[in-house]
Amino acid sequence: MISNQILQSTIEGLKEISRIDFCVIDLEGNVLAATFPESEEYRSSVVPFVDSPADSQVVQGHQFFKIYDELQVEYVLVAKGSSDDVYMIGKMAAFQIQNLLVAYKERFDKDNFIKNLLLDNLLLVDIYNRAKKLHIAANARRVVFLVDTAQEKDNASMECIRSLLGTKTGDFITAVDEKSIIVVKELASEEGYQEMEKTAKQILNVLPAEKQEVSHIAYGTIVEEIKEVSRSYKEARMAMDVGRIFFEEKNIIAYSSLGIGRLIYQLPIPLCKMFIKEIFENKSPDDFDEETLVTINKFFENSLNVSETSRQLYIHRNTLVYRLDKLQKSTGLDLRVFEDAITFKIALMVVKYMKYMETLDY
Repeated sequence: MISNQILQSTIEGLKEISRIDFCVIDLEGNVLAATFPESEEYRSSVVPFVDSPADSQVVQGHQFFKIYDELQVEYVLVAKGSSDDVYMIGKMAAFQIQNLLVAYKERFDKDNFIKNLLLDNLLLVDIYNRAKKLHIAANARRVVFLVDTAQEKDNASMECIRSLLGTKTGDFITAVDEKSIIVVKELASEEGYQEMEKTAKQILNVLPAEKQEVSHIAYGTIVEEIKEVSRSYKEARMAMDVGRIFFEEKNIIAYSSLGIGRLIYQLPIPLCKMFIKEIFENKSPDDFDEETLVTINKFFENSLNVSETSRQLYIHRNTLVYRLDKLQKSTGLDLRVFEDAITFKIALMVVKYMKYMETLDY
């Protein structure tokens, strides 16, 4: 359905061109948009006109026109005056609004189709049949971006993204919940993940300034067929969740960059607890003091390089060795040994994942 604001803008534009006043009335006689104040006078004439077989008629000295949505009357357009010129221009105005109805309905149908496609609510045969009917290419390359603006019903951000992507018929912007915006982007044959990162940055930069810092964007892998779009969406959704846990400092996260975090995210909590108990017995990484945690994280950042880690921490090499020896005694893991370092790193990530899941429970 066309919004009243669009109807008002349309008839104001038509009046500016033709110098003729218009009003649009629904089937119950409610004025939806008008360019003259006395439009309320025609409410009582609408119902008899709608019930009549005529498509247009002079009523109360003005031209009335029916506007159809397929075969059903949707609106009544009143053109002020009864001359031949008013009739011709009123006909053109009714045709314009009827075309708007078709365009908005097609947009609604496409939006509804994309939502059901993302949520796996369609049978395979329905996907291709409806895509063909809506003139949506079935074999185009696509990728799904998920934009979390940390605000419910963020229409301003959605309009900003629409303005960025323009009117490309292959791109779709929609939402399946109250907290995120989904962009299904059609790609050229030469576009790859480097272009995806660039697009994500453009989307982030086009958002209102106050939302750029709190917004996050995730995207899935490129798919070749329309039936696989839901997979790219699920990947983007997982990338968003995993990014919140393990990549808090990043505003943009790609599914392909999740690494081991993607595996940990899919582990059941009881298995995680069992793993932590086996590694740390009755201890937890949360029990380590701040100095020890900073040392561990910096040691991992520098790929287990003792010299570089001690330099960045502004401590003597022997001090770092002492801290690592102390950690080995308390945990049984020597972070200078690759296998022990991997085990410890995974354990830290598992604990982080468990803590995140606990916040969701509450």
